[in-house]
Amino acid sequence: MPETPDVHYSFLGPAGTFTEAALAQVAAAQGLPWRAVNNVGEAFADVVSGRSVAAMIAIENSVDGGVSATQDALASVPNLRIIGEYLVPVNFVLVARPGTSLEDVKIVNAHPVAYAQCRSWLEATLPRHGHIPSSSNVAAAAALFEPGPADAAVAPPGIEKHHDLVVLARNIGDNPNAVTRFVLVGRTTVIPEPTGADKTSVIVELPEDRAGALLEMLEQFATRGVNLSLIQSRPIGDSLGRYRFVIDADGHILDERVADALLGLRRFSPKVIFLGSYPRADKQANVFTDRYDDGVFIEARDWLRGLVSGEPTA
Repeated sequence: MPETPDVHYSFLGPAGTFTEAALAQVAAAQGLPWRAVNNVGEAFADVVSGRSVAAMIAIENSVDGGVSATQDALASVPNLRIIGEYLVPVNFVLVARPGTSLEDVKIVNAHPVAYAQCRSWLEATLPRHGHIPSSSNVAAAAALFEPGPADAAVAPPGIEKHHDLVVLARNIGDNPNAVTRFVLVGRTTVIPEPTGADKTSVIVELPEDRAGALLEMLEQFATRGVNLSLIQSRPIGDSLGRYRFVIDADGHILDERVADALLGLRRFSPKVIFLGSYPRADKQANVFTDRYDDGVFIEARDWLRGLVSGEPTA
């Protein structure tokens, strides 16, 4: 009898990243092999090829907004689904090789998102510093041991336990309440049951560049009482003025109001990518007024069906 292949989960590595901390929240991943990857493309390639059952990817930060590399990859790699979301509080330290002082720092390694979250502190403390982008927060610190001009790195707290580094400053993030939102992405088409505290994610292309097109797209949600927790534009890339929109809607595809909004989107847009309905990480119940309750939509359809079939009206 053939052995069942190992089930792997992928995450943006190396070990010690915030992405790994997000994956540690996934109960189904505990005790299974985790595969550290270098970028979003490699993570999604793992999922598409079957090397991993799912990949944990950062998609949004409370300070810097949406992660464009993730959003663009979700738009270009078909048949991916978000199967869960996870929140990780984020803060940073500035680390350097032993013997380096804060006054010695002229060049800083940092992941672009981390750099954006620490920019005010860095500009105030090191007004003439330069920045070298890194592929991850841990890679920024590890690169200090390689030939290069960097004197220090923005890294996660505790990095000094894994590398021979000294901490020059702690809590350097500009916002102490910063949180990064991660999503677990797989290929399953099974939609989890509604919990009452859900999100539905889609990517929508505008049909044409004309006045009112964006408003028309948003009205598909507004007229059905569906709140949007994220809407971000990304260029499609084939010509100027052509955009797609990454949208998170409060609710589940099995909620009547959300399903009706998705039908409206499908009629309106030449391309709608459904990314999934999944439980909210914050577990906050979706709020909507009574006139958008499931029963209202069902009653309206029954009323129309009765008119079409000639049933007597009250």
